[in-house]
Amino acid sequence: QKRFRNQYHKLGVNLIYTSNWWIGILTCVFRPFDISLQQFNVLRILRGRHPKPCGIQWIKERMLDKMSDASRLVDRLKEKGLVSRIANPSDRRAVEITITSKGLTLLKKMDQKNGNLDQLFKSLTFNEVKLVNVLLDKLRTKNKLE
Repeated sequence: QKRFRNQYHKLGVNLIYTSNWWIGILTCVFRPFDISLQQFNVLRILRGRHPKPCGIQWIKERMLDKMSDASRLVDRLKEKGLVSRIANPSDRRAVEITITSKGLTLLKKMDQKNGNLDQLFKSLTFNEVKLVNVLLDKLRTKNKLE
């Protein structure tokens, strides 16, 4: 698009465009592993907690995509043998979720592949990367639509 209302409008469109570009790349990277971006996010959260178990709510609070159905994602990961889901002995309504050794192995393979993703940002200098990170963090923390 050549015309924008102003630079703020252009920034908003640019963020959407860039987000879709990045998600498209990640989708292609994850496809050979038969895993979605949201499933990958859950596995990374569980790996960070490993070996301690956690509940669905704990996972939801840490997910990048707050609109995802964490329970359904965990069920799919369980079907693949990547996580275990065990009823909490002290509270039968609660479940304890942990990543399995198969899940840890998958993430290790994916980490090796994901290292190549850094190359996509090499058109920026290290200082430019730091600045973009600072600006994006500032944008998200300083602005809340009311």
